[in-house]
Amino acid sequence: MITKESLLLAWQKFRKGKTKRKDVAEFERNLDQNINSLHKELSQGLYQHGPYYSFYISDPKLRHIHKATVRDRVVHHTVFKILNPIFEPTFIFDSYSCRIGKGTHKGVKALVNMARKVSKNYTCQCFVLKCDIRKFFDSIDQDILLNILNKRIADPNVIQILKAIITSFSSNQSNLFERKGIPIGNLISQLFANIYMNEFDQFIKHDCSVKYYARYTDDFVVVSDNRDELVALLARVKQFLTKNLHLELHPDKVSISGLNNGIDFLGFVVRPYCLLLRTKTKRRMLKKLDKLIKENDVSGGGDQLHITQVVSSYLGHISHANSFILSKQVRDKVAKVAKVSLLKK
Repeated sequence: MITKESLLLAWQKFRKGKTKRKDVAEFERNLDQNINSLHKELSQGLYQHGPYYSFYISDPKLRHIHKATVRDRVVHHTVFKILNPIFEPTFIFDSYSCRIGKGTHKGVKALVNMARKVSKNYTCQCFVLKCDIRKFFDSIDQDILLNILNKRIADPNVIQILKAIITSFSSNQSNLFERKGIPIGNLISQLFANIYMNEFDQFIKHDCSVKYYARYTDDFVVVSDNRDELVALLARVKQFLTKNLHLELHPDKVSISGLNNGIDFLGFVVRPYCLLLRTKTKRRMLKKLDKLIKENDVSGGGDQLHITQVVSSYLGHISHANSFILSKQVRDKVAKVAKVSLLKK
């Protein structure tokens, strides 16, 4: 994991698309020296994780991002390359966050298929328990995470590096007795999150014998034809999360709803025979497109290529839902601007 070759491969992967950034360019300017120094620290057990640069983004809700130094992110990449193949086989099929071949669209499709099976092709009643964990990344208990990692990793030197990465951050959920939090923005944090929540996934699938369950990071759903079973399961879920992972459900984001009412999951709304984009998602998409068109001033010869790329991305996202009208709205907006541009020329 810590050979110079592994560190160089991690660097090559990390630098893709980032070569114009100042901190990346500075690291590359003295690449050999930086890689040698990093290798020496890691091999001699002297590695210490550096500080974070923090900032906020709207995604769409406000998120506090913590960005590590280039040096530390190279370490994250080399650690990820080794850890992921170890833990990936232990994950359940219906865990959809930050895994190759998974993602939000696959997660929503899984919910649609589960709902169709449980409702016997929408002819019987179907209920969905939907939950969200409060301040998930900030609430991850670092000692519990390290104990989970210790179960599968025997090398104390690797554990020492993982401990340096994990304990380099502390959220405001920490106290004198518990050090909590992993930073949003780290590549390795996504893997740590899946490793942590895999404990819950295994509990749901094996201890609770739940057949229809899907999770994306801290959002998860359970589908059943019996509402009372979901009520009983919710009590067990709360108990396990509190006792075993020191997590709690967000009180405003827990619901048991009938499929006919629509199930809001990962930006889509699942209904019988129909999959729609969430209303907020549609409004945000159109608003962003209007802003982009205005900023780039396509009619005056702006960056039409960039708008084309954004529109293609939007249409690709929309194509997963039954949203013919929204697709037409997006196409019409761009076509109208393109027509004005041609007339001016």
